[in-house]
Amino acid sequence: MANSVKKQGRGIKEFIRKFIVSLKRSPHNLILFALVVTFVIYSLNLTSISNTTMKVNMTNMGQCEFAGMLLSILTFVTFLRSFPRRQKANKPMVALTVIMLAANIAVDFVYVMRVSQALSMTGADAIAITADTMYIPNSRTILTIHMICLAICLALILLLPVYSKLLKKINTSIDVEGNENMAAIDIASED
Repeated sequence: MANSVKKQGRGIKEFIRKFIVSLKRSPHNLILFALVVTFVIYSLNLTSISNTTMKVNMTNMGQCEFAGMLLSILTFVTFLRSFPRRQKANKPMVALTVIMLAANIAVDFVYVMRVSQALSMTGADAIAITADTMYIPNSRTILTIHMICLAICLALILLLPVYSKLLKKINTSIDVEGNENMAAIDIASED
């Protein structure tokens, strides 16, 4: 019983060690994960965003929605081209990814401002928030969360050199029993 608990604890430690080794080799996978989460948040809530565009129908809302989805997809393409396997980062593609993330934040900001403007209207043009139109404030909240996630992705890209160095400082070597008494092997004299 105690032996199985030790093996389970060792399995978790080994999983964490392998995960850190994987991050040390390719720390940009952390950014890819953040981009996937950001894209899923946006695309799963696209229906309420589209319904909001249809109901509010203010200047440039449709273009902002279209540009947001297009930039989300193109950001994946440019990011995957930014870090080719076993090669140095492609700096022009990294710059293009950063520009697309910043543009996506700007597009979302314009959309959120239009929705806020529509919700603050009074008089005959006012939009009443009922159970049927609850998707309007929900879409504003979702786009605010989306902007925050995009800002996190942008920060992860810009801070990649910093945390990749910190990850490399983590000791992930395994202490094997009996290795402490081994002498160094001299391979210089072999032909």
